Amino acid sequence: MTARRSAGLGGLVFATLVALLAMTVAPAQAAGYRYWSFWEQDGSQNTKNTWTYATAGPSQSKPDDGDVQGFRFAVSADSKDAKQPRGAADFDAICEDTPAKDGKKRIALVIDSGTAADAPSGETPPKPRSACAQVAEGATSADALAAVAKPLRYDSSAMLCAISDYPKSGCGEQVSGKKTDNASEKPAAKDSGSDGGPSVGLIAGVAVVVVLGIAAGVQARRRRR
Repeated sequence: MTARRSAGLGGLVFATLVALLAMTVAPAQAAGYRYWSFWEQDGSQNTKNTWTYATAGPSQSKPDDGDVQGFRFAVSADSKDAKQPRGAADFDAICEDTPAKDGKKRIALVIDSGTAADAPSGETPPKPRSACAQVAEGATSADALAAVAKPLRYDSSAMLCAISDYPKSGCGEQVSGKKTDNASEKPAAKDSGSDGGPSVGLIAGVAVVVVLGIAAGVQARRRRR
């Protein structure tokens, strides 16, 4: 085989390997967490009906009279891709039937249990709803939520796990980036061996053998001419 033909054959093998690697090596999907996210509005003209991801938990937040706060259950990797509460979020509309009282404050709450796609396996999310919590002036957001959406469930680190008993189990569990049939998926373990299919190395090796076999056949036919 001449140097020119050898170089051409090497290029063919290399191109085949590159193509196979591109087909068999898929990008890893980011894992997310299934949890209740906490949102706030300050009610000003410029930010009305615009949600902001809360920087403190419900047990640390102390809203003022007239504030609107929201809770959304969903799967997200972090606050940047977290899903906002759905539905109307207007204080006057939510609290119109709750008159003001001395020594009390009114907090409008939007509670969105999310969609079936984010629900744990075997559970159906309740419909989104809103409520007006009338609580003591020094009450926290957690107190306001407890006034209208019991039972609540927290874990040992005070993370909010369930609102109105949804979900019935679990708390901020990690799920894989790919999700099907609404099933809760545990994060995939690091691959320490075969996953039941041929490895990239095996496929690449077979490809080299096939390419070399084709090239050898072509070369043999040329010599017989």
